[in-house]
Parts: sequence; structure tokens; C-alpha cells
Amino acid sequence: MITLGIDPGSLVTGYGVVQSEGKRLAGLDFGVIRTDARSPMPVRLKTIYDGLERLIETYEPERLSIETVFFGKNVQASLKLGQVRGAVMILAMNHGMEVAEYAPREVKKAVSGGGGAAKEQVAFMVQKILNLTDTGKFLDATDALALAICDANRSASPLASHAKDWKSFIMENPHLVVR
Repeated sequence: MITLGIDPGSLVTGYGVVQSEGKRLAGLDFGVIRTDARSPMPVRLKTIYDGLERLIETYEPERLSIETVFFGKNVQASLKLGQVRGAVMILAMNHGMEVAEYAPREVKKAVSGGGGAAKEQVAFMVQKILNLTDTGKFLDATDALALAICDANRSASPLASHAKDWKSFIMENPHLVVR
């Protein structure tokens, strides 16, 4: 399975493409898409959309893993981040991909063992997990790889389910019910 991880941003969007076969993971591609801060938001969204679409056409990922919204004090930044997330999710849906959202703490815990890990610690662990010699200087790219790793591991878990609620989960997994 191929997963595209996205660390969304209106100026810098990180991406990471990870292939998983069981518990084996391989980093296929990673980097950042930069936009011009002087450009209007629609132009920046198109730059991000087009860049990610080229990646999707190249690697044909089945899943997209994206970071949930981080609520800060800057309302304008949050709105722009929401626009980027929306454009990325629509792109994924247009290509028939499943979309999974993860909170930053969940991704950090999945990759480094602690939800409060620093970006540099996440980058170090991503490098070790994927056996990469150099992840460059872009922490947005390693965050995106971490999102893809988190999703690949969650999707490969025997407990992974597409159930929307507890009743559906129990119906799909009766062998997990203890009586």
C-alpha cells in the first residue's frame, strides 16, 4: 500500500510518500511545496494542488494521511490552513483515495513513543524507521513522512476498522468481544 502524508501549510506544505508491505516501510519520496507569500490565496492553493496532483499521478497512493487543524491564536492563519486542508482532501477524493486525519500528538507518539516529542526528534525517528541517510533540512517533509508512517501502521493493524461507531465495530469484529 502507498500512503501520501501531508503536513499542510499555506506557505510550506510538506509531503511524504511511504510504501508499506506488512510491517516493512519504505520512503519513496518527500519534500516541500513552497508558495509565494505575496500571491493571493487562490494562487497558492492551486500551486499546492498541482504539486500534490503530480505526486499522486506518479505514485498512485491509495491513502492520504493529513494533520488535523492546530488551533492557534492567529485566526487568519487557521483559516488559511483550513483552506489548504480542504483543497488537499478534495484532491484526494477526486483520485479515489481514502483520507485519514491525525492529531500532531498522535503522530508523534506513533513515531517516537511520546506525544510531546520535538520536531527534530520526530525527524530523527523517521530517518531511522525508513532507513534514510538524509531527510534534508525540511521538518515539514519529515512531519509528512511521520503522518504516512502513522497511517501505514494503523492501517496494517489487525484492529484497523472502517466502522463508524462501536456497534459497527463489534459487528465487524465479533471475535474481539469478551463475554
